[in-house]
This record gives sequence, structure tokens and C-alpha cells, in this order.
Amino acid sequence: MTSEFIKAFTETLYMVFLSSLLSFVLGSLLSIVLIFTRAGGLRPNVAVYRVLDLIINLFRSFPFMILIVAMIPLTRLIIGRSIGSTAAIVPLTIAAIPFVARLNEGSFLEVDKGVIEAAKAFGATDLQIVFKVMVKEAVPSILLNITMLIINLIGYSTLAGVVGGGGLGNLAYNYGYTRFQTEPMVVAVILTVIIVQAVQSLGNLLYKKFK
Repeated sequence: MTSEFIKAFTETLYMVFLSSLLSFVLGSLLSIVLIFTRAGGLRPNVAVYRVLDLIINLFRSFPFMILIVAMIPLTRLIIGRSIGSTAAIVPLTIAAIPFVARLNEGSFLEVDKGVIEAAKAFGATDLQIVFKVMVKEAVPSILLNITMLIINLIGYSTLAGVVGGGGLGNLAYNYGYTRFQTEPMVVAVILTVIIVQAVQSLGNLLYKKFK
């Protein structure tokens, strides 16, 4: 049984790490486009912003369990199968991208506009303003966003486990729910809580360091 706990634990870390990395990169790029195209942005484009805003809100409104099922054809196309921890990364990433985009958009909007105007006055390009001013100023807030992202994906990964995604959720479902074994359920919960607490503590520490 110990080997199954270790396997489930590593599968959860694997799913969460890769989906966090992919969704953060893609979501951050999307948030930059939102910052560029929003009204009063660096390159305002109302049509583009409204389309992206609608798509983000649409995907954020999907319950994750429904999204997993809806993404099965895409998951099979990308991974070649729809079950397993690797397959679960696809819906986890897609669910998290709009979440990251919205969080980082908010972080960028919190940057002092005076700093941005000063950068423009010194002749900074739009990309320099984004990456050397806005991102730099928003680092503490972005670190909290990453912390929130990882914790949310830990919760999502347990749901993915119920439908064959592997990890602690799958272990808890197979043994705790279908076989009525209390111990695996309790251990799975404890391990999940430990991961969440470790991530939150690290996130708080990094926030204080960069604030």
C-alpha cells in the first residue's frame, strides 16, 4: 500500500507542476494581450479585448468536471488517450489558463500608472514597458497568483483523479469511496493538506522577500 501512496503522491505533483507551468506561461501571455488591447491600454483594440474577455469568462464559468469530459476529444488528439495523469494535464491546463490571465491582468492593472508614464517619457517601447516595468513592479502580486494557481490545481487534480486521472484523488476514490476503506482516504487527505500548506507557506515567504 505504501508504494501506491508514493505513486499517487508523485502523480499529483507531476500533474500539478506541469499544468501550473503550462497554464502560467500561456495565461501570462494572454494577460499581456489583454493589457495591450483593453481601453486605455498600450495598444487599445476594443474588438480583440471583448472577444478575449468573452472567451475567458466562458471557460471560467465551466465546472471543472464538465470541462474534463468536454476536453476528452482534444486530450485524445494531443496525448493519444483520455485517462492517466498525463492526459489529465490537458484539461487542468485549459481550466487554469483563463484563471491565470485574469489574475495577472489584475496584477498589471495595479501597477502605478505614473511609473508607466515615466517609462514612456524616457522612450521605452511597449514590450519594455510590459517586461521591464509592469512585470517587475507586479512580481510580489504575481507570486501570490502562482501560489493561488497551484493550490487551485491541486484541488482540480483530485477531481481529475475521480475520472481516471491518477494521483491522490484517484487513490481516495478507488479505496475510500468504492471500497469503503477509511485509512487510504485519510492519508490522501493528509497528503493533500501537506502539499497545500507547503505551497502556501513558500508563496508567503517569497511574497515577503520580493515585496
